[in-house]
Amino acid sequence: MTAAVSDRLEHRAQRLAAHPRFWDETRETQPLEERKKLILERIQKQIAYAYEGLPFYRKLYDRHGVKPSDIRTMEDFTQRVPVVTKQMLRDAQAEYPPFGSYSNTPPEQIARIYGSSGTTGVPTLYAISKSDWARATEAQAMAIWAMGVRPGDVVHFVFPFGMFIGGWAIMAGVERVGATVFPVGAADSKRHIDLIQQLRPTVLAGTPSYVLHLADVARSIGVNLRSSSVHTLIVGGEPGGTVPGSVAAIRGGWGDDIIVCDTGNTSECFPTQMNSSCDQGQGVHVFEDEVYLETVDPDDTRCRAPDGEFGATVYTTLWRESQPMIRFFAADRARLVHGTCTCGRTYPRLPEGMIGRLDDMLLVRGANVYPSAIEGALRQVPGVGAEYRIVIERKGALDELRLQVEPDAEWTKLQTADAHALLAQSIVERLRREIGLRVGVEVVAPGTFEKMLFKARRVIDRRPAER
Repeated sequence: MTAAVSDRLEHRAQRLAAHPRFWDETRETQPLEERKKLILERIQKQIAYAYEGLPFYRKLYDRHGVKPSDIRTMEDFTQRVPVVTKQMLRDAQAEYPPFGSYSNTPPEQIARIYGSSGTTGVPTLYAISKSDWARATEAQAMAIWAMGVRPGDVVHFVFPFGMFIGGWAIMAGVERVGATVFPVGAADSKRHIDLIQQLRPTVLAGTPSYVLHLADVARSIGVNLRSSSVHTLIVGGEPGGTVPGSVAAIRGGWGDDIIVCDTGNTSECFPTQMNSSCDQGQGVHVFEDEVYLETVDPDDTRCRAPDGEFGATVYTTLWRESQPMIRFFAADRARLVHGTCTCGRTYPRLPEGMIGRLDDMLLVRGANVYPSAIEGALRQVPGVGAEYRIVIERKGALDELRLQVEPDAEWTKLQTADAHALLAQSIVERLRREIGLRVGVEVVAPGTFEKMLFKARRVIDRRPAER
């Protein structure tokens, strides 16, 4: 252990010892049965509020023959209340701009407006009231505290600060716990590395992809981030923070002792923090008394997936007044488990976090393949860099999948065709062993692909559209 690593571990231990373990101990350790009663009460109030005051929900529930008084149990909620989809929200905003018929917040009560662009390039807009922002900030603080961030920590942000709410919401939580914010945002990678050495932040927040990229760039210029001041990484915006292969690769660049915390969420429910890792590495906690999560059968959203089995995610905001989401079908694949975590929190957990969106699943030669599974296997191969692309093409009647992979800084120094062939073969063998997938692999030159600061899009589907 180097002196720098020893210092950062001691710094973190001192910070944790100087403060309580929980942000809100009563809430975070509440018995499950008590919490269930609160959740049902809040669901009933949200449905009544939405039905009485928001035309979007009244029309939806009338069409399905549902009245607020029908929801007496949690089973009623799942079996009788229809889900809301992203397309339904887009359609509502197109018909009733700018915020849709599921919003009635007076302009003077709106604190912030954010948005996420869809495939059409037209943003879906989110108007957050002042009271909702204040509550969301408190929930964010609870999540940031669970990650082990304390007053005295300096948090270096590499999330790009734009219209998307992700980085802003995390920053609000960091400020609330009393830590120092360093909002660098989008910048040259070498600039980020210089600032890490100069300012010596203790926490860094960004996407898993960009965190890996920074470590690779650092190696290429002779900087060892394994000896940096950073003891905790907050990652989000894409799968990876709980994918074992990706976490191992991150620790390879940042240090075996580094704490990697995932903050998996969906834009429609932000800024309310609903999912967050603790510092024990047991998966992602679900703050279900803030945003209630169901995992359901993807083909029948009225049927819940059994505890511990994979399903599709459905979210309900329990306290929001501005653009509430009630049974929003996020379509992420995850499994939910109950039981007290080693950290002492009684919130349920997603052991693997979000595996990936169901509509991102690839069907290749009759086999279902998730991009996150490919990434998890890929990250375990020494020599693989931060960036890669998954290319799917149709050859005759068959679909073919191949990978284009950039090597990391150390492998690049070899500069030989034999080295590239060896790396490609290692990737082929790993994918066949890990997920039973036979693929072609091409090792391309470093810098071939744009570095992804947020929400990496790595699947290139060249198959003709089905008619």
